[in-house]
Amino acid sequence: MENSLSFIILLVCGWVNGHQQKTIEYLQEKVRVYKEQFEGHRIRFTDEQRRRLAIKARALDAKVRKQIAGIVTPVMCCGT
Repeated sequence: MENSLSFIILLVCGWVNGHQQKTIEYLQEKVRVYKEQFEGHRIRFTDEQRRRLAIKARALDAKVRKQIAGIVTPVMCCGT
């Protein structure tokens, strides 16, 4: 019983991981497309947009941040 439950959990985790990986790959490609469209032009963010992106980026490892975006950088400010 325990082995079959472990196997089912493993299958579900594998499916979820695959789904998440496909979502991440899609979003990475979307960022590449946006960068191509704005190539040579500076993308202007509002302070609120920059803050939201920086908060999300702060949760990532620096190596991962460098690979996926690099549009804004996380900074420590205002106690957030």
